[in-house]
Amino acid sequence: MRLLTLSAFFALLPYALTSPVFHNSTVHDDINARAPSSSKSVIIQMFEWNWDSIAAECTNFIGPAGYGYVQVSPPQEHIKGSQWWTDYQPVSYILTSKRGNRDQFKNMISTCHAAGVNVIVDTIFNHMAGIDSGTGTAGSSFTQYVYPGIYQYQDFHHCGLTKGNDIVDYSNRYQVQNCELVNLSDLATETEYVRSRLAAYANDLLSLGVDGLRLDAAKHIPAGDLANIVNRLSRRPYITSEVIWGGGEPIQPSEYTGIGDVQEFRYTTALKDSFLGGGISNLQNLENRGWVSGSQANVFVANHDTERNGASLTVNSPSNTYITSHVFSLAHPYGTPTILSSYSFGGHEEGAPNGGVASCSSTGGSGGWLCQHRYIAISGMVGFRNNVGSAGLTNWVSPQSNRIAFGRGALGFVAINNADSAWSTTFSTSLPSGSYCDVISGKSSSGSCTGNTISVSNGQFTVTVPARSAVAIHTGATSSSPGTVDPGTGNPNPGPVSVTFQVTATTTWGQNIFLVGSLSQLGSWTAASAVALSSANYPVWSATVSIPAGTSFEYKFIKKNSDGSINWESDPNRQATASGGAQTLSQSWR
Repeated sequence: MRLLTLSAFFALLPYALTSPVFHNSTVHDDINARAPSSSKSVIIQMFEWNWDSIAAECTNFIGPAGYGYVQVSPPQEHIKGSQWWTDYQPVSYILTSKRGNRDQFKNMISTCHAAGVNVIVDTIFNHMAGIDSGTGTAGSSFTQYVYPGIYQYQDFHHCGLTKGNDIVDYSNRYQVQNCELVNLSDLATETEYVRSRLAAYANDLLSLGVDGLRLDAAKHIPAGDLANIVNRLSRRPYITSEVIWGGGEPIQPSEYTGIGDVQEFRYTTALKDSFLGGGISNLQNLENRGWVSGSQANVFVANHDTERNGASLTVNSPSNTYITSHVFSLAHPYGTPTILSSYSFGGHEEGAPNGGVASCSSTGGSGGWLCQHRYIAISGMVGFRNNVGSAGLTNWVSPQSNRIAFGRGALGFVAINNADSAWSTTFSTSLPSGSYCDVISGKSSSGSCTGNTISVSNGQFTVTVPARSAVAIHTGATSSSPGTVDPGTGNPNPGPVSVTFQVTATTTWGQNIFLVGSLSQLGSWTAASAVALSSANYPVWSATVSIPAGTSFEYKFIKKNSDGSINWESDPNRQATASGGAQTLSQSWR
């Protein structure tokens, strides 16, 4: 058997995506018109989740949290194997995969619809399997270029280059779109038969209620071929095309905007570079960079490929940048955002834990699953984005390269501090006066805030934004209880307490210290959401966190190693109560 070389697979796998639409509606250019409703436009990529798990999560969390779409793994029969990439080597169009069978797939769609969530399917039009022969997940036998009842030798491209049929020169348009991507059998999408067969598969998905298609490896299919196939569909779904542009390549993402949205990978790179040291103040205007327009861009901090090949931030990125970059992505008006919900992995090939049966805690992952869509800051910002809609970017301020704040009309305001020290200042906004819940630190529930409360008066509010963190408020998350009583003084305390955590700890190269604890502001005991501490005064590490006055909590310090492993402090948990306007908790690592 000729198996894919993993490094080649990661390096060359292409990307494509389009935009969501209403059921039984026509396509509009306006991005909000493409969403399930004008207030729900955020997509979750439920990477490697099985159908039953997605159905349950739509009901239990995704729908109530306000997400508009789930993007699910390819549902068609594929080669056998536990590795995640086997899903991307089709054998037939029978809807039986590692994720479940046709009935489970159909039930997932109807269950998510009942929860107000639409479904996008990762769809593979470019190729079939890349191994000599085998039996698929539904029992179909095949040899490469011969898939009984579906395709024969003449339905594929055969380049005969120095590396067989593989692409050799990515500056050659013909090779990129007619030769094989790391041995994957390249379909002749210019032929009538292949086009009709692919359209039949897509129409079968649509008949089950699918709302959108992510077109995998779209760059490797001429845009005209894809347009011909899409024009054969029984109704127009949301489409997003994976088109990775490597710089200097002849195939441009803009070629695919007539089909639907395009996944804009240059955005992903820009966020990584900016949050890891380039400075975030340059992210104000993203429409003048030569990318596809925001109304046609599908964007993400990370997806399943980039979290493995180093092309994006990940949950293991330093200084809480994974979280703060998501805050930015969901706050800024550019593009339709997708949030990756994935799992921890030790090797690049590793498939989903527990056979794809997913589980989450209330605010994050469980059993190897990361469940990033449940992180307090990320789900809170989904509500922010839904509330601000298409409101323009206003009141931009950036006192230094790693601190930015901006509003979205008179509906929301966000401040992001990518620096190693707290940012205390007064912001001017277009928001009406009132008490607001900071959706980064907690939720709005029954007129009160589970996190911090921020009071706006005459368009202004004063706040301390913790180091490597953010605050965000919007008119859809307000509080009728603006103040609390400080147990330390017995006096009213309208604002949070700035608690500075300090720990003396020695580290080796590549290690960093984080803070995690029982509050959402401290990551809710989820290491991936832990607060990064600054080493500016090494060996003393420190971070300042805003915590509601009177709140008792437990916490620990952890060391994150360069390989992603984590060392926890020894028991018992540390304990404290937030009191006074500011307090400092100093300890030594144990």
